[in-house]
Amino acid sequence: MEQNKEKIERADRERAVLVAVVRDGQDLRQTEEYLDELEFLAETAGIGSVRRFTQRLPQPSARIYVGPGKLEEIAAYCKEREIDAVIFDDELSPSQTRNIEQAMPCRVLDRTRLILDIFLSRAQTAYAKTQVQLANYEYMLPRLAGMWTHLERQRGGTGTRGGAGEREIETDRRIVRNRIAKLKEDLRRIDRQMAVQRSNRGSMVRVALVGYTNVGKSTLMNLIAKSEVFAENKLFATLDTTVRKVVFDNLPFLLSDTVGFIRKLPTELIESFKSTLDEVREADLLVHVVDISHPQFEDQIAVVKQTLQEIGAGDKPVYLVFNKVDAYTYIKKEADDLTPAARENLSLDDLKKSWMARANTPCIFLSAKERIQIDEFRSDLYGMVREIHAGRYPFNNFLY
Repeated sequence: MEQNKEKIERADRERAVLVAVVRDGQDLRQTEEYLDELEFLAETAGIGSVRRFTQRLPQPSARIYVGPGKLEEIAAYCKEREIDAVIFDDELSPSQTRNIEQAMPCRVLDRTRLILDIFLSRAQTAYAKTQVQLANYEYMLPRLAGMWTHLERQRGGTGTRGGAGEREIETDRRIVRNRIAKLKEDLRRIDRQMAVQRSNRGSMVRVALVGYTNVGKSTLMNLIAKSEVFAENKLFATLDTTVRKVVFDNLPFLLSDTVGFIRKLPTELIESFKSTLDEVREADLLVHVVDISHPQFEDQIAVVKQTLQEIGAGDKPVYLVFNKVDAYTYIKKEADDLTPAARENLSLDDLKKSWMARANTPCIFLSAKERIQIDEFRSDLYGMVREIHAGRYPFNNFLY
């Protein structure tokens, strides 16, 4: 079931193959879209994808993720083509990783390791670096076993007598645990400082931009707040929460841009970034930015909603912003085609009608890049902020 089309990659970067299991009841097309995202992650990490391998199984093998025959096929291909890495579209257990590494002639990465590597390379501030290092060590700790099996115990005592001593792996684990404890203490100290900063902002209305990674949150932030937040067409371009004061018609409020969410976001990262997401939990309004041009945008909406529930922000009022309307494409159905319209057959007008009919969530369709519907977005956002401000300060009408 593997994808046979091979890609030509530049010689100056690592080359990798991608591996995924198609579970029972899962559409093969959905698996290909998941692998598209994994390929984008690899591109962001500077790794080129040359081939994909998929296998349909009820569940991934608890020992080697795929079947034995498929693992041999992947290993033979990697050896023949001198592939640098094999990337799996799930988090591998420590035992799976060890078993696969024994069969592979190259480096083995899983989805979690890839995301952590991207975060490590993109962290700029001391706060982001501390959070990512903590997540990295917590990911490494259970995977240290087996790395030092070639070493014997360090003998204790003097001469020929004494205890068995401490294994190198035990020393390594102790070092990692000590670093985790130190990083957690550093985070608690920084959290206290940031809590003081948030309390000093007074009671201004707080608006937080949330959404899947690479949907255009930072571009929208730069447009609304006239700021220079780093924006790039890569996953996780923004790791640090950026807060800007915005004034619409004499009405000030705080606008924050947060780290993007993603499918199968590593548990270690959710835990370490919970403090960063305090801006989301304390926001009065969430602006949920969606990439309408992405074929799986509805799945991305579901991922963001689930993550918001996990961090305790699922009950916040939400303004749904469908971005990138300039990049939206669809396949028009033939006049004599009587089959039901699929998702890719819906025009932008069809989507607007269906989403705007859901009165429980206000929404707008725009393009931050081409500045389409931006004035309408400003007007809507101003109205929502004014309503929240009026509820908080009912007699403070001089602002608007």
